[in-house]
Amino acid sequence: MPSPTSAAAPEGASGAPTGSVAAALAHAARLLDRSPALALRQVQEILGAVPNHPEALLILGIAHRRNGDPQEATTILAALALAQPKSARARYELGLAHAALGDDPAAIAALRQAVALNPAISAAWRTLGDMLTLAGDTDAADEAYAAHIRGAVNDPALMRAADALCAGNLPAAERLLRDRLKIAPTDVAAIRMLAETGTRLGRYEDAEKLLARALELAPSFTAARHNYAIVLFRQRKAAEAIPHIERLLAQEPRDTSYRNLLAACLATIGEYARSIELYEGVLKQQPKQPKIWLGYGHALKTAGRRPDSVRAYRRSIDLAPAMGEAWWSLANLKNEPFSAGDIEAMRAQLQNPRLSVEDRFHLHYALGRALEEAGDYGDSFTHYAAGAKLRRGEIAYNADETSALTRRAIEFFTPEFFATHAAGGHPDPAPIFIIGLPRAGSTLIEQILSSHSAIEGTMELPEIANIARFIGNRNDSQTAPTYPECLATMPPDKIAALGARFIDRTRIYRKTDKPLFIDKMPNNWAHIGLIHLILPHAKIIDARRHPMATCFSAFKQHFARGQNFSYDLTELGRYYNDYVAMLHHFDTALPGRIHRVQYETMVANTETETQNLLAYCNLPFEPACLRFWETDRPVRTASSEQVRQPIFREGLDHWRNYAPWLGTLEKALKEGQGSALDPLGP
Repeated sequence: MPSPTSAAAPEGASGAPTGSVAAALAHAARLLDRSPALALRQVQEILGAVPNHPEALLILGIAHRRNGDPQEATTILAALALAQPKSARARYELGLAHAALGDDPAAIAALRQAVALNPAISAAWRTLGDMLTLAGDTDAADEAYAAHIRGAVNDPALMRAADALCAGNLPAAERLLRDRLKIAPTDVAAIRMLAETGTRLGRYEDAEKLLARALELAPSFTAARHNYAIVLFRQRKAAEAIPHIERLLAQEPRDTSYRNLLAACLATIGEYARSIELYEGVLKQQPKQPKIWLGYGHALKTAGRRPDSVRAYRRSIDLAPAMGEAWWSLANLKNEPFSAGDIEAMRAQLQNPRLSVEDRFHLHYALGRALEEAGDYGDSFTHYAAGAKLRRGEIAYNADETSALTRRAIEFFTPEFFATHAAGGHPDPAPIFIIGLPRAGSTLIEQILSSHSAIEGTMELPEIANIARFIGNRNDSQTAPTYPECLATMPPDKIAALGARFIDRTRIYRKTDKPLFIDKMPNNWAHIGLIHLILPHAKIIDARRHPMATCFSAFKQHFARGQNFSYDLTELGRYYNDYVAMLHHFDTALPGRIHRVQYETMVANTETETQNLLAYCNLPFEPACLRFWETDRPVRTASSEQVRQPIFREGLDHWRNYAPWLGTLEKALKEGQGSALDPLGP
């Protein structure tokens, strides 16, 4: 939390300034940063001489909080705030004390009172933004952060931009800030504000560049560093965010927002033990934060601690019954039973007209799962469809762009192109890419392979897509070739360097010294040509399943990020057809390069298919691969619980229970080119 600034000159018991007391209080205030224990002793001596001195009581409360006694700090500061009803500073410090105690509603209330009394306390706005972020109220948090920025500047031009930002007029704010930076290109406050505008607009790459520049100019700019870490995390660059969060924590080791962000980043890179430990420490401070319980539950689930994750999700629901994401997280365990009371509780929450869109679509998905388990498929589909419709309205996806990129890749990556680049790329054979559609059996393949002594399972890694964006954005010229056409003129050393970049940047996800590792990002099917070009010795495995089963399974799954094609049945069918067309092309252009695993065949004849899979990877058969459910490893995907048990055959045709409502999907699949290449049924 922000450090308190020096207060105004104190007054004596009679209200008149007292020089010696003022000097002693100023010294005690300076000691707060260096030695809170000394500050506490000094201010207690002052209060012995001047009882009930307001400034001394304020410093006393701060000193108690900093010495690890937030309960005593709260008692002192609450009494002071009551005695000084117009003191914004007392309420600000009371908010910090409540936060340290874990009483977040009281902290938010005190901070709101502080900024209402004095909107110029920028540190109070920032702390309020942090608390609202932890509480999951992102809209109110954005408003608080904008007010913090406005309070932190005094330049008239920046104040106008800050006013526009606070008002939500992002185009005006952007225009004013760009005009300012034309005149003063090194104004770090303006750079940070423009980055905040970009973040609010969802332009994270632009925000990242701006914040990197701000920190280059002003390395001690704490607020910009915090923003930078958040922007990196939102782009799945957790490994890059971690050093910045650790630097922030070196200055404020008890800051809850920093520790919570670090826990989330550590979970993202597979450091689950440390992530869980951090979450548990944060929850000791903030036991009433449903969002933190939710993140804790996610980490526990991935680490295989299912009962603990259920308790964490249930605790989140107890604290915030309207939090749809907590209900969905419980449902996403797949085989966690819902009671009739749970179903009624979710239905009741959906009747609330003030429920946010995010909570509403999560609740629809959770109810869809609960009713599916109860065998009420009609009502279940109604809720899945309602959740998908709401989610589709919140995202940007263009099916025509996916189809166009697929056509361009097919036209570009010809056998002749690969023949001219046959000797290039990075020679490392370590990566094994599992591609396909989500929910097509890729997690099962990953678990089987990860049970082999030579293969490490990691997670769905973002680096191939990052490389594609990187080379596609290298040229600012509108006439320059875009991805993948830009690869035609790339020198061999640059192509090899891209392969080396993949190996280097994925190293942080590897926790063992096994020679091979898996990248299970399903969407990498769109980049098969790039993978083969930069990593010609990597293995590529296509996870295939009955089209209707795959697509419907994706439709009824809410994904935390990505997979924007999956929330509309027609778009799902088109996406599947593009995927099949791409794979058909590479089967022709690179015969034998890709190994296909048909899910239904794997289920029917697991041993033979596993032997074929390992032979493709040039590995000997190991019996442990047939007992994959015994392999103890973190699994991040929606199938995490299913692969911790033996293969079950009952779910192969489960989609047929929903056949009456899937006509739109079947039509889209039949109309596309892919259906001719992959008929509707194995």
